[in-house]
This record gives sequence, C-alpha cells and structure tokens, in this order.
Amino acid sequence: MDTLDLESVLAVLEKSKTLLLSAVAIGLGVVVIRRYCEGGKCLSNRRLDGKTVIVTGANCGLGKETARELAKRGARVILACRDLARAETAAEEIRLTTGNRNVQVYMLDLASLKSVHRFAEEIIKNEDRLDILINNAAVSACPKQNSEEGYELQFAVNHLGHFLLTNLLLNLLKKSAPSRVVTVSALAHVWCKQIHFEDLSLEKNYTPWYAYCHSKLANILFNRELSRRLLGTGVTTYALHPGIINTELMRYRRKGILVLSWYLFCPLTWLLMKSTIQGIQTTIYCAVSEDLEGVSGRYYSDCKEKQPYPQACDDDAAVALWEISEKLTGLSSKLQTTQHNQVE
Repeated sequence: MDTLDLESVLAVLEKSKTLLLSAVAIGLGVVVIRRYCEGGKCLSNRRLDGKTVIVTGANCGLGKETARELAKRGARVILACRDLARAETAAEEIRLTTGNRNVQVYMLDLASLKSVHRFAEEIIKNEDRLDILINNAAVSACPKQNSEEGYELQFAVNHLGHFLLTNLLLNLLKKSAPSRVVTVSALAHVWCKQIHFEDLSLEKNYTPWYAYCHSKLANILFNRELSRRLLGTGVTTYALHPGIINTELMRYRRKGILVLSWYLFCPLTWLLMKSTIQGIQTTIYCAVSEDLEGVSGRYYSDCKEKQPYPQACDDDAAVALWEISEKLTGLSSKLQTTQHNQVE
C-alpha cells in the first residue's frame, strides 16, 4: 500500500470516528431528553380499599388509565362518561386487568348542565361516600361549538361542567372527609393572560387553541378558590399539568392545516410526549400521596408542586370566576332557594 492509499484509509477512519462519536452523542441526547420528558413517578403504594372514586372522562386515554390504577389499589371506581358503550367496554377491561369487579359506569355529559344534575342526583342516591373526585374529562382545541346551554364548548366542558359537578357533590365529599378533589388542568394556561369575563365565549378573539388555554386557566383559578372555601372541612383540592400526551385530546390538532406540521415534526413530538402511563402519574400522586395530606389549593407537575403563571394566582379573578360560574350554572339561584327554605 503506497503512502497515498494509507492517507486515504486514515482519512476515512477519522471521518467514521467523527460520525460514530456524533451518533453516540445524539443517541445519548435523545435518551436524556426522553428521560426528562417522562417526568416524575408517583411512589406511593397507598391502598384505597373501601374508598370510592369518581373519574370523569374515563372511557379512554388518561381517564381510563387513571381509573385502572385506582382500581388496582382496591377502590370502588366510577367511570363518569358521555359514551356509555365505550365506557362499559373500558370498565370491563379494567375489571379483567385488575381483578377488581367494583368498577361502575354512570352517564355524564359535561356539555349539558341537566346531565350533570342527573349524574349528581344518582350518585347521591346510590353512593354512601365519595373519597376522591377526579375532574379529568376535557375537550381540546376543537372547532367552535356551543354547549347545550349555549356556552363555548371548551369552557363549558372543561370548567363549568366540573364546577357544577364538584359543588353538587360537596356534601358527600365532606361526609367522607378526609377527601380530595383533583382537577386536571394544563401548562397551556400560560398562553391565556386573563379570564375574559365580558366575553367568556371568546366571540371577539376565538381560536380553538386559545379557547383551550382559557379553560385551563379557569381550572387552576377554580381549584384555588375551591380550596379557600373548603378550608377546615377536611376536603383538599389539587390542580395539575399531566404533561404532553398523545391521547384523544389531540384528535382535533391532527386535522386540517395542522396535519402537515404534525407529520413533519412527528419525531420531535415523539421525543417530547409522555406515554399515557407516564401522563397519569401526577394525577395519581395528587389523589393518593400521603405527602399531600392537609395540603390544598396547589398546582402540580411531574409529581412536584410547581408555581403556576401569575394570572393563575390572581385571587380576585378566582373569586370573580366563581361568582360568574355560579350564575351560569344556576348554582347561585339554587343556593338562594336552599337558604330561603332553611330560614322558613
């Protein structure tokens, strides 16, 4: 082999070495990013035998996996869902995979306040306790639609429905204290700077994504004011960000003009997204962790307390949201009637 050939071989080897080192570095980077994005894990092994749990939107995605995990821990789990057929299928799957036959299905359509009332009435009639209420159901970035009562759909389902449901079940939660209310919010609240009290349906500046962010900000403010009102009752409340998860919530974001960007950035989204099992960890943490006993009104992500953005810490906005939510759901008139009857 002459000198020229030897130099060529050495050059190829050097280039291969550089490529190999680059590949190793990229591979390690991917592993580190994936590990980081997987988030925290709930380490509590607490059993829930004898406890009753309600999970809204439990027929698929995070809700179903949350229900499955709580059933594994021995709880009586109620799947509160709009689609009864899918909910029954999910319930039977949970029974088979956990060995817990105490998994029930109730009809709940959070886009209908009448449905919320019917659901609450059935629960109060049939259940003697409620230890954990998990406000999980949501719609995300859907085309503009209205609820049965005419409210913007995402605000109606993600906030108003859960607001009414929680209030209607408060006496049962108090009776079962210590009990917990867990509301699944999202980091998306950072993109909404305020609750638009004069335009809750966002008629002036509606976009599907902004409406979702608006509803998620409402979730955290609701949790904050709920905690204040329940102080001393033994009912504690928690809001959380589960992470970025590819569940049915993403279905509208994979349609229309977003479909191209979805496939273009598919490797990146895979890198950043959690699995469904990883996505439920903070919900389970808030529902069962012994570390959170007596703690209330806080916001969590990756099984750790986090500080939400300033607009989600506005106590005046939280009170105002509560008061307008009472009016929109008819809860204020019901409370006035109850108080009037008590006086008589």
